[in-house]
Amino acid sequence: MNPNAIEIRGLTKSFRKFRLGPLDLTVPRGSIYGFVGPNGAGKTTTLDLLLGMGSPEGGRILVDGLDHARDEVAVKQRIGYVSPDLDFRMWGKIGKAIRFVRGFHRGWDDRHCGQLLQTFRLGLDDSIATLSYGSKIKLALVLALAWRPSILILDEPTVGLDAVARHDLYSELLEIVRDEDRTVLISTHALGDVERFADRLGFIKDGRMLLEGGTAELLQRYRMIDCQTSDPVRLRNQPGVVIARNDGNRLRVLVDRGEQSGDWLQQCGAQALFSAPVTLEELFITLAKD
Repeated sequence: MNPNAIEIRGLTKSFRKFRLGPLDLTVPRGSIYGFVGPNGAGKTTTLDLLLGMGSPEGGRILVDGLDHARDEVAVKQRIGYVSPDLDFRMWGKIGKAIRFVRGFHRGWDDRHCGQLLQTFRLGLDDSIATLSYGSKIKLALVLALAWRPSILILDEPTVGLDAVARHDLYSELLEIVRDEDRTVLISTHALGDVERFADRLGFIKDGRMLLEGGTAELLQRYRMIDCQTSDPVRLRNQPGVVIARNDGNRLRVLVDRGEQSGDWLQQCGAQALFSAPVTLEELFITLAKD
């Protein structure tokens, strides 16, 4: 069995003002993968191509070892999808929407569906049209989770959810991957949640993958350093150094420790004043602005 649930290699797609790729992305089986990046970076385009909504110009997408174009039906039978754009109002009541969606999935679990409805405080007779934005997201989660897909793709699933609902969602996601065979790919701006729950992280910017790897390893790789220097330009041009804040000769820099070794800071004519590990939010903001 392929050790990766999703493999994207050399994916490209061009629009009038934007080009995706070439993009490589690897989601190991049994992981929670956080797919992050600024607005307009290409996250939704990547997910759309993965789900067969549009044709790539180049590259290859494998899902459970299956080609997403040649084996389209088999691929879609493996993927559950949640997005704020999904609209279930045409079914009127939650119960009717559930009965309709259940007919498409042989693996539908009525008991699990009931548990999810209880967890997210939804009722079968609730009118979909009158649900809050957050409750509509909860309904989409119920419909995606109840048939226990092998791969779950979530596009901004926590939009409109309160802290309790977000906790319930991530508790469910951790339960999903506990058997190390099912996989979650989550595209979100909720960086604190990604830092706490995602095993692996992919950071996309301007259509290219900027960073990818284990979340803990990536955060350990970077360091935020306050320093003082008489030559800011020299420091700015140092490989693996990104200026986070500039106040004359005093700078705050994000340092990729994989690019630096030894006394590189002293060699650049700078003196460290303070050094601290980074959070995912600090890493995101600094790299997104650079």
